[in-house]
Amino acid sequence: MSLFIQTKEPFLKRPFDFSLALLGLVLSSPLWLAFSLAIYAEDRGPVFFLQERCGKEGKAFRTIKFRTMKVPKEGEARLDVDLEEDPRVTRVGRLLRAMALDELPELINILKGEMSFVGPRPLPFRIEVASHYGSIAEVPGYEMRSQARPGLTGLAQVCAPKDIEHQSKFHYDNVYVEKMSFWLDLKLILLSFWVSFRGRWEGRGSKV
Repeated sequence: MSLFIQTKEPFLKRPFDFSLALLGLVLSSPLWLAFSLAIYAEDRGPVFFLQERCGKEGKAFRTIKFRTMKVPKEGEARLDVDLEEDPRVTRVGRLLRAMALDELPELINILKGEMSFVGPRPLPFRIEVASHYGSIAEVPGYEMRSQARPGLTGLAQVCAPKDIEHQSKFHYDNVYVEKMSFWLDLKLILLSFWVSFRGRWEGRGSKV
């Protein structure tokens, strides 16, 4: 039996997400064309990268992003590890990642209700846990963070150093779940725009 109180989304959260995502898709449409051409021109690979992620209450969904890594060669495994100065990242991908523009297609996930603008980062079902790969549900704090829709940005994404352990990031996520409000979402969205403007998303230290 859960030892915490179930948290409900603020009343305005879903209408706000839907409206802002729709507006964002319309306004960013010229960028989609430019990024798609640049990604394809660099290595003639696919424009988008889809991956199964763990959503609210553990439900699976597929995120869609602009591809930022080189296409693995035949027989080469694609590791889900985020390395500093990762040699697998393309030149276009490095620019997109710095400003989080590779995540623009996730506006579609927000429209579908699979994600929110603000929430815990969408993670795979299997992640590195205590030096081995295991279920995301093994990480202390998972149950509480799973009450919220995954977010394009969030408290952990903005405030936590990028390389800290998942358990520490889940602490930030759970603080967000406890304090979830429309005004907190607005504050985190504005901070995220500031981080994007400065190109600090790939930084390992403080982003704000």
